[in-house]
Amino acid sequence: MPADGGQVADWFSKPGDAICALMHRRGVTSDDLAGRLEGGLNEVRGLLEGNIRIDARSCEVLSELLGGSPSFWLKRQTNFDQALERAVTTAAEHPDDWLINVPMPRLPGRRSASPEAVREEVRRRMLFYSVPTLTSWEQRYGRVCTDTHFRRSLSFVPLDSAVLLWLRRGEIEADLVPTQSWSPARLRERLEQIRHLTKINHPARFLPKLRAICAEAGVAVVVVRTPKGCHASGATRLVSANKAMILLSFRHRADDQFWFTVFHEIGHLLLHGADTFVDSDETPSDDLEQQANDFARQCIIPSEREPEFRQLKAEREAIIRFSVTAGISPGLTIGQMQHRKMIEHSQMNFLKRRWAWEDIDHASV
Repeated sequence: MPADGGQVADWFSKPGDAICALMHRRGVTSDDLAGRLEGGLNEVRGLLEGNIRIDARSCEVLSELLGGSPSFWLKRQTNFDQALERAVTTAAEHPDDWLINVPMPRLPGRRSASPEAVREEVRRRMLFYSVPTLTSWEQRYGRVCTDTHFRRSLSFVPLDSAVLLWLRRGEIEADLVPTQSWSPARLRERLEQIRHLTKINHPARFLPKLRAICAEAGVAVVVVRTPKGCHASGATRLVSANKAMILLSFRHRADDQFWFTVFHEIGHLLLHGADTFVDSDETPSDDLEQQANDFARQCIIPSEREPEFRQLKAEREAIIRFSVTAGISPGLTIGQMQHRKMIEHSQMNFLKRRWAWEDIDHASV
């Protein structure tokens, strides 16, 4: 691999980094900022990602809400533009290293091979991952697909790039979520509150509550649909020193699968620290995954309710009665009965809640 150009790596900071830091410090939410920008939340995302430049209009909004003079923000943008251009110029000497090794969402249409088009492709990758060099990309993302805790079936190894794109999109969305500092103790204290959310039937009602509860413990909960080739249902990752992320895909769009994934990912955060985990139906079982599974099961069916749970049969009234007294959705009880082979997977599915993508997408904004 050719040299990256050490001088470029010494400084590479998007204006969005400063925007995020000041939003957190001043308690300004993405909705607060979106309400003042003509482009709304899409403009906020663009500013954070670096795809939208700070201009004469947005610098006034940033100055008013976040501090700093308008000229400060314009200068911040100019400095970044110059640093980015230097990084692109260096990388363009060996563009294939970026185009082959660093995955990127495809743009519609046919890609040109002109030098300017190649430079633009390199620029897109630098902006998307917020890195100026391949060395910095490798340090933050290159090891994700080979890390011990990046769990997936061997048959899905060629699709690692799709999972990485999903993870990165989750990180970008997590930037929009204000949180307290990451605290495993505070997350554990809130488990019962989270558990009670399973009784709420609609994503538009329980997702905001789930985000708010987890944010108090320093966890950004984000929902991102998986791209083609990614079969993940959930993931955890420490996105900064003070913020953890739970990334959810709603892959099965059923309450038993969704909430088991939520508790499984919480289990990874509480039991396994800051490691990155990606979980799917094809995830091989090992000690760490088994620990997260056991944690999720105990969150759903507490140990003191196990004897009563084990006596349940495929009887609607008995299952509903147990679920009400246990404080969970009947769908979760059914899911656990099926998983533990107490009933067939074809039985009692009418007690599960299922959601349309329209309901999920609306609640995810």
